[in-house]
Formats: sequence, structure tokens, C-alpha cells
Amino acid sequence: MAEILAAATMLFLIMDPLGNLPIYMSVLKTIDPQRRRRVIIRELLFALVILMVFLHSGQLLLDFLKIEQETVSIAGGIILFIIAIRMVFPQPGGIMSLPAGEEPFIVPLAIPMIAGPSTMAALILLANQEPNKMTEWSIALFAAWLVSAVILSMSNTFHRLLGEKGLNAVERLMGMILIMIAIQMLLNGIGVYFQSQLHVSSILQ
Repeated sequence: MAEILAAATMLFLIMDPLGNLPIYMSVLKTIDPQRRRRVIIRELLFALVILMVFLHSGQLLLDFLKIEQETVSIAGGIILFIIAIRMVFPQPGGIMSLPAGEEPFIVPLAIPMIAGPSTMAALILLANQEPNKMTEWSIALFAAWLVSAVILSMSNTFHRLLGEKGLNAVERLMGMILIMIAIQMLLNGIGVYFQSQLHVSSILQ
């Protein structure tokens, strides 16, 4: 249960629904309010399907590409660190430039806002580290997605409660937590890499 909670928390922070609220509202602001919630639910379902497929095929992808666990850990840590830095120090226009005023279809609300490269990297890492716990990781992914879906479905309510300054503060806080997770992923990957190199050296000697 602790592993599921930890994985779900990490995935929730990576998905960053509170940070994505302003982007969702910007993309959907010209869409009829009655249609808006249906669009959000549709895009969230697309994201869930994509992430579930990616979680369960991640190990096969790693085997096909001959990628080691430490490589995924280091790459995932770098991606998370970049995203987290952009959350803590936001640039004008947000994390990425997005078209506004058009009804989205998969892009950009499903991909990359929820099913983004950082989330996919984290899922590959989980699947590669402990492939015998795919049920637990699936539950963690669904839990993180469900909380994110509830938050994004209530975008107007959260915007009224928190305001622009409140949303910015929450996004920066999540960014700080994500930076620590990213650094830990980097350290884990580097540690495993050096251990494997030392092991190979000792065998050769």
C-alpha cells in the first residue's frame, strides 16, 4: 500500500493538474460551457488509455531498444528536473506554447499535458524496476489520474477559490517537490550505473 501511495503521489505531481488548470482554461475558454466538461472528460480518458498502454508495454519497449534501468532513471530525472524548473520559474506564455480557441482532440490536453514525456518516463521506470508489481502500478496510475481528472473537471471552481496567485503558488510548491524527486531519480540511476561498472570491472580482473 505504501508503494502504491508513493507511486501515485509521484505520478500526480508529474501530471501537475493544478499547474495545468490555467492551460486547460485557456484552451477551452471559447468553447461552450456545456460542451467544455465533455471535452475535458474525453481528453482525460484518452490520456488514461495511452498511459495504461505505455505502462504495460514499457518493459517490452526497453527490451526491444536494449535500454538499461539506470539509463531510464537518469533520463527520467533530467526530464522531471527540466519540467520542475519551469514550474518553479515560469516563463511568459507558460510551460509550452499552445493554440487557444480550438476544440482539442488528444493534443494538447491529453498529450502532452497529462500523458506527457515525463509521465511516460516515470511509468517506464516503474515497469522496469519491478515488473512483478504491474497491478500495483496500474492502481497507482489510475488513482493519480482520477484525482487529476476531478481537479481538472472542477477547473472553474478551483480558479475561483485559489485565484491566479493561489494557482501560481501551488504550482511552484509542486515544482519544488518534483525537483527533489528528479534529483533522487538521477542519484539512483548514477548509483546503479557505477555499481554495475564496478561489478563488470571486478569480473574482468
